[in-house]
Amino acid sequence: MDAKNLYYFEEAPIAKSVAHFAVPMMLGMSMSVIYSILNAYFIGTLHNTAMLTALALTLPLFAVIMALGNLLGIGSGAFISRLLGEKRYNDVKHVSSFAFYSSLILGLLVVVFGLPLLDPIVHFLGANSESFAFTKDYVMIMLAGSPFILLFFMLENIVRSEGAATTSMMGMILNVIVNIILDMVVIFVFHWGIIGVASATVISNLVASAYYIFHIRYSSQFLTVSIKVFKINTEIVSNVFKIGVPVFIMSLFMGAMSLIFNRFLIEYGEQAVAGFGISSRLLQFPEFILMGLCEGIVPMIAFNFAANKERMKQTITFTIKMIVILATVFGAVVYLISDHLIGLFTQDIQLIEMGSYILHVTFLSLFITGITVLFTGIFQATAQGTAAFVMSIIQGITLIPVLYIANQINGFHGVIWSLVISDVVAFLVGAIMLYILRNKLQPDLESIVA
Repeated sequence: MDAKNLYYFEEAPIAKSVAHFAVPMMLGMSMSVIYSILNAYFIGTLHNTAMLTALALTLPLFAVIMALGNLLGIGSGAFISRLLGEKRYNDVKHVSSFAFYSSLILGLLVVVFGLPLLDPIVHFLGANSESFAFTKDYVMIMLAGSPFILLFFMLENIVRSEGAATTSMMGMILNVIVNIILDMVVIFVFHWGIIGVASATVISNLVASAYYIFHIRYSSQFLTVSIKVFKINTEIVSNVFKIGVPVFIMSLFMGAMSLIFNRFLIEYGEQAVAGFGISSRLLQFPEFILMGLCEGIVPMIAFNFAANKERMKQTITFTIKMIVILATVFGAVVYLISDHLIGLFTQDIQLIEMGSYILHVTFLSLFITGITVLFTGIFQATAQGTAAFVMSIIQGITLIPVLYIANQINGFHGVIWSLVISDVVAFLVGAIMLYILRNKLQPDLESIVA
């Protein structure tokens, strides 16, 4: 590891180190949200609610593909950071090569098994007669290009895991910029609609993946994509999948929850589904900022879990303070201008009202969501596989029954409020587990959770 990255892991002031690791991640993820918002905006200029609905319905599929990338990326990344903290540099090469070629194999499996099931997948996503054709077009392109999307998420994680936070950010920003440019071309020049938007997403992920591979081959001291050092053994598989599988399951639950949520919302009309799709994209901006903060420091927590547990504790404490500040600021802004934000995407009055209402409700749990992501990051970084697994399923397990009951009791309002309830439950479970594990993680963590 070069001296600069080692300095931020071991010696820099906590605020400076957190900024080094988290700010690039926050900026990169915020750019991804900006793209997601612009994506919906570009489709909105076509004044076709069915296209907006298709865009919302395909979110679960993207979540599954992303989950496969994170299965290997986050699992390998956390292991790589711990190996660096233990000075086991040669083992890092084996893990990065394993992650690279395993992700390619998984991506190809998605293509082989996904494309023949195209129509059933579209039906399963909940497309109706109006949105079926648009949804099918989008799903077809996403499945065909899934190896590149999966590879991007894996590479972004392992590049960040060795301390190259700026490089990780640049790859995410490159992805977004290419995507936005292609979106404008395919929509306003070629008029390809939903097929063009999906194609732009695949191509941009391919370009960003190539950027990461170039960095690994020519700039990284320990990461590699060489098949010559590919190695698979019990230690690599157990450490990668111990953290990766809970992340995968969590992402699957997110996709499943989005799917189930859409199925409940469709009962209240396409405006409800489209309104949730728009508000979800807007909510992603502060959520991804907080997620970028919490995920950005995971390599620092993992490294210092092996090297300096007191520094790990200080990092966690500082991050909690930042979550409080950011959640307060974002919440105030949204409650002041929510109608105007939704109005950027549509002129439909009912859609604006529904979207604004959803924003108001879901923003209530923004701080809780941020802390919950931090809990999950701590468990991932410190190899607490069981706790990470529980965090991966608790929100989904909670949401499904709460969603059903709330819908029966209070209809549309109950459906929306079920999100807040599941967020609160996940937060409480995470806090309890962190308290139970405080001595195992490190004795001084008691001062954080006591």
